[in-house]
Amino acid sequence: MTKSPKKLLKIYKKHFQRNNLIIVLLFVLFCAGFYWAILKDLPSPTKLSGTSEPQSTLIYDRNGKLLYNIYDKKNQIFVPLSSIPKFMQEATIAIEDKSFYQHGAIDIRGIARAAVSILLHQQIQGGSTLTQQLVKNSLLTQQQTIPRKIKEVILAYVTEFLYSKNQILEMYLNQIPYGGTAYGVEAGAETYFGKHAKDLDLAESALLAGLPQAPTEYSPFGSHPELGKQRQIEVLQAMEQQGYITKTQEEQAANETLNYKKISNSIEAPHFVLYVKDLLMQKYGEKMVEEGGLRVITSLDLNIQNLAQQAVADEVNALPTYYHVTNGAALVTDPATGEILAMVGSKDYFNTAIDGNVNITTSLRQPGSSIKPINYAVGLMKGYTAATAFIDQPICFPDQGGQNYCPHNYDHKWHGLVQMRYALGNSINIPAVKMLELNGLPAMLATASAMGITTFNQPQDYGLSLTLGGGDVRMTDMVTAYGVFANGGYRINLHPILKVTDKTGKVLEQYNPPPSPIFGQKILPDGVAFIISNILSDNSARAMEFGDNSPLRIAGQVVSVKTGTTNDLRDNWTIGYTPSYVVAAWVGNDDNSPMSGVASGITGAAPIWHDIMASLLKGKDQQTIAQPPDVIQKQVCADTGLLPPPAGSGATCPTRFEYFIKGTEPKMSQPTASDVQVDKTTQDLPTKGQTNNLETKSEVVYTDPTGDKFCLTCPHPELNASPSPTPAP
Repeated sequence: MTKSPKKLLKIYKKHFQRNNLIIVLLFVLFCAGFYWAILKDLPSPTKLSGTSEPQSTLIYDRNGKLLYNIYDKKNQIFVPLSSIPKFMQEATIAIEDKSFYQHGAIDIRGIARAAVSILLHQQIQGGSTLTQQLVKNSLLTQQQTIPRKIKEVILAYVTEFLYSKNQILEMYLNQIPYGGTAYGVEAGAETYFGKHAKDLDLAESALLAGLPQAPTEYSPFGSHPELGKQRQIEVLQAMEQQGYITKTQEEQAANETLNYKKISNSIEAPHFVLYVKDLLMQKYGEKMVEEGGLRVITSLDLNIQNLAQQAVADEVNALPTYYHVTNGAALVTDPATGEILAMVGSKDYFNTAIDGNVNITTSLRQPGSSIKPINYAVGLMKGYTAATAFIDQPICFPDQGGQNYCPHNYDHKWHGLVQMRYALGNSINIPAVKMLELNGLPAMLATASAMGITTFNQPQDYGLSLTLGGGDVRMTDMVTAYGVFANGGYRINLHPILKVTDKTGKVLEQYNPPPSPIFGQKILPDGVAFIISNILSDNSARAMEFGDNSPLRIAGQVVSVKTGTTNDLRDNWTIGYTPSYVVAAWVGNDDNSPMSGVASGITGAAPIWHDIMASLLKGKDQQTIAQPPDVIQKQVCADTGLLPPPAGSGATCPTRFEYFIKGTEPKMSQPTASDVQVDKTTQDLPTKGQTNNLETKSEVVYTDPTGDKFCLTCPHPELNASPSPTPAP
């Protein structure tokens, strides 16, 4: 039945009133929610002229000794815009908000540019105006939330309504953080250059203007001062592109040597403190670290730190000038927990002549032969043994980067038949390259990565020279990798921070390693870690190259240690360990210029390493790495590493004892004499492809795992030395 128009109108009116009521209720709820979420606690822009004291973040060593008070107080001195150089104003606008005087509270074009850059080019680009940055830094938190962003926009509009552009720029330049305790351009000028803001030149202005985006990262006093220089150049380029300066002015300012004021704050272990500060920034954000009142207990032992710092300085200073060694570094860790006990990033943090503020322990350097234990560990996992003998003679490996690779030994000698124990102990190069050829580069890279080396990430860039130190590493990664050997095959990452609390005492993080001495990720079999450690602690195994009483030996202690020197003499390492300590030492030059006269790690880094390790172990009981149940000892021939000839065969060989992982011990006996062709002149095996001047003789010939042959009974006048067959301990 059809309803009348009057009834329909009544129904529609009723529905309309109900819908209106719902809309009104939703609007009221929205307004209430908006008020409680956004407006209720919205600060007043009139507070922009006020200040609030940030709370200091304190960094301590493991025993509660203060290392650094990051922000003792907020250093802020107001200066009028008229006292701030035009260059400083223009540099800030050019790099932070180039349309500052043209747009309103927000810059729609800037936001659009940032969105396009992020979406299309995956490049992070800021879209905030100076006004937004001012209210964010002075009135709000650094939280990346939608409500905080809405508050920022509202306050930016109110600020633009209350203040002129020049007033906003003046407040910005007086309140923005420039790093450390420096808030505002006057404090920034004093902190970095020891002068008033009005006296800043173009180059100094550009450096300061680039800091607010990331004061810690770009600080010339930080861990990476080169980043601050790069940022300064970006600012100068922006100023030139926007017409504030000429190309000539840009180039002159970029080339100007900046004279920084020496850090006046008291700081202990500066490289370590800044390393920890960087870690805190990454986790908690800059504002929290700068003003959050954090209390940070680190793993550093200031007594060990001072000992290591003194050892580095004394030994580098004692080297003759003709060695051309200007810098040194050292790192001490507890391998069982990963705790950093000492970090010496340079001979002298405050020595600008050697770029002392650069932290060598976190910088990329080449490790030389100190990388070899990882290669030989791979070999042990593939079934080779400490008795596997390689032929050390002139050799070239084809097709390495498009050309033949012809390595030579550090001592420029050839040693004939060399077993793995003596090849590693004496750091002989040819066997190491052969070992890598047998292992395969992928296996070496995978194992190095698993052990903690984070920089071998371009497999196509490496060849067989990787085992001689042809890839860049960080000392922090090297001590992690050596810690795997010290821990019986377990990797434990570095843990420089033990505890962090906020200003209320709330624990934000705490490191409590398990009481068991073995935890972490299992990387190497027990037997592999044990045998590598045993070789590196065998003083007789390295005697041929280093002598019986080198700095690698610590009386009364069992310490595993390896040296490393790059072929170009730019890096010189010694890394050694016990179950309680890993100590790494390095000498060289920060400008990467080569040293001269530094021999095989002994002259340069080894004395530093010895001073530190001997002091750490003084008065302590001897520690050894326990022999695993699957490791056995067996008698082998001292030349080939094979089983001695059977009794009654009439053949003999000098013997020694070697450790083997069960199942890998040699199955073959020493070869016996057989008829072979030899060169009539040399009385040795013919060279490859030789077909004339030959005769047949009965000789004993050994074939190494790569297929190379060596005549044990032939004369070898070309060999300069042979490894000692002294039995291993």
